[in-house]
Amino acid sequence: MLLLLIAAAASISFGAARMDISIAWTAVFSFNPDIPEHQIIQALRFPRTVADIIVGISLSVAGAIMQGTTRNPLADSGLMGVNSGAAFAMVLVLAFIPGISYMDKLLVCFAGAGLGAVMTYLVASLNKRGMTPQRLVLAGMSITMLFGAMGTFVSIRFNVGQALSYWTAGSVAGATWSELALIAPWFVGGMILAFVLSPSIAILSLGEDIAVGFGQRITQIKLLSTLAVLILSGLSVVLVGPIAFVGLIVPHLMRLIVGVDYRYIIPASAVYGGIFMLAADLTGRLVNRPNEVALGIVFAMLGVPLFLFISSRVRSDLE
Repeated sequence: MLLLLIAAAASISFGAARMDISIAWTAVFSFNPDIPEHQIIQALRFPRTVADIIVGISLSVAGAIMQGTTRNPLADSGLMGVNSGAAFAMVLVLAFIPGISYMDKLLVCFAGAGLGAVMTYLVASLNKRGMTPQRLVLAGMSITMLFGAMGTFVSIRFNVGQALSYWTAGSVAGATWSELALIAPWFVGGMILAFVLSPSIAILSLGEDIAVGFGQRITQIKLLSTLAVLILSGLSVVLVGPIAFVGLIVPHLMRLIVGVDYRYIIPASAVYGGIFMLAADLTGRLVNRPNEVALGIVFAMLGVPLFLFISSRVRSDLE
């Protein structure tokens, strides 16, 4: 928690606009609307920091839940079609109903995330041997590519490519307090559900036969887990766009630190997911001042080598 507070303080103190640290913190505790720097802190950096924490926690916990319930070390909402489904739903909103409210966008993204998850599991199950970790990964990547292609077609056909490019690049720069207030109840609900389910996910990660032996209701746990993933992934996509790798990398790092028990992996992923997101966003703001590097680019540069490292570690699990 101390690291999370330090990362949040750094996110408020530093940004594309150079500013004395004392002025930044005066804006937090003694806000004066007549001072432009105070306006920057209150209207931009402060809500952006909160948005970073919410997105980092949400994506990391969603990834941990998916990896625990599917027993698939490569499961992640960004690779399993969940984020791409939500992103395609947002493309449809931009093309056909751009004026709808933020809450309606959130609900549409939840529906899109659910569609992506259902399609991935259906495709992965279309085999005599049933769903395997390998088929789940391949199905998720296929669905992600399918939604990506359809989203590109719609954006070109209805001339929303510029708005789509800005959104899919990933940025929390435009986060506002009103948007965060609408998302907060969903975030709190999703996190409560995740923490309540964490003991059951810990048992389920040992295998369905063992979970049944402990009296676990497998179907109920999977349905509630999927609901938590859809809520947390959907709100993240609305807030920042379809960024990947956070939900894959952070739970893996936590597994190295706290062990394989999901009662500890899920809360640890929540804390370090927030730290990871804050660090990535701050990096994007500082490496090319006064311009910013989009989160999607930062995560691609960090995520690809880490993904290859993780893939090499879990190869034996997939074989």
